[in-house]
Amino acid sequence: MSRKNAPPPGPGGLVIVDKPAGMTSHDVVSRMRRIAGTRRVGHAGTLDPMATGVLVLGVERATRLLGHLALTRKSYDATIRLGQATMTDDAEGEVTATADAGGVTDEEIGAAIAPLTGDIEQVPSSVSAIKVDGRRAYARVRSGEEVALAARPVTVYRFDVTGRRPGPEGTVDLDVTVDCSSGTYIRALARDLGAALGVGGHLTALRRTRVGPFDLDSARTLEALAGDPVVFPLSEAVATAFPRRDVSAEEATRLSHGGRLEPGGIAGAYGVFGPDGEVVALLEDRDGAARPLVVFAPAG
Repeated sequence: MSRKNAPPPGPGGLVIVDKPAGMTSHDVVSRMRRIAGTRRVGHAGTLDPMATGVLVLGVERATRLLGHLALTRKSYDATIRLGQATMTDDAEGEVTATADAGGVTDEEIGAAIAPLTGDIEQVPSSVSAIKVDGRRAYARVRSGEEVALAARPVTVYRFDVTGRRPGPEGTVDLDVTVDCSSGTYIRALARDLGAALGVGGHLTALRRTRVGPFDLDSARTLEALAGDPVVFPLSEAVATAFPRRDVSAEEATRLSHGGRLEPGGIAGAYGVFGPDGEVVALLEDRDGAARPLVVFAPAG
């Protein structure tokens, strides 16, 4: 995958950041706005402040990709501590319950993970960013309100234990690798695993290793980006992240004016490219036509 060393403003593109711990996703966006010299920067898929790893940013016109990029498969490396439950389901929250987890066997852990794998209904953490009647759930919790969020369908493709070691005060730390759909809360998996084992559990470390086709090999630190901004140009980003359909100049012009095309026979969103190789739009086959989701090419 080629990358261009150039300031992102203009047509824009994607920047893949290796987010450090302690920063919010909005903090990273703010830093990238200063680096890129534009306010048109957004991110795809929030990472909690304690989490590190792949955060996909869109610059200029590529911000219009972000809502579609978020609907992709993601991968994480994480550490789950069995024997302690916390208010936030991670290490940043107050411990609310403790138990001796030393006697929990690997077989019991495997049996408890099985129902948390595949297509499941997951209740998000009460301190998530989900809005409840217009306010973020975490804001309601911090103001003393009781928040009960509805379960949501998610898919956990892989939930593997890669290591086990004793933790402090009778706890057990599990290193895990998770592949999942967008919208899956790894904190909630830690909470639910601990609950199923009867000892409680929470997340102590989280590193996102992949978002769709973009992994840690594509990512750069903010410090590196400040000295040498690296952007995946818009057309390259679309070609990397979506299936491709090439069209004629006449069809590209029609799309640039918001017109429709004949169905492409491609499932989900796909990128449409003109004869010059530049992306024109994202389309989706629906109701007998290929309908624009996002049009990038200026009309005319």
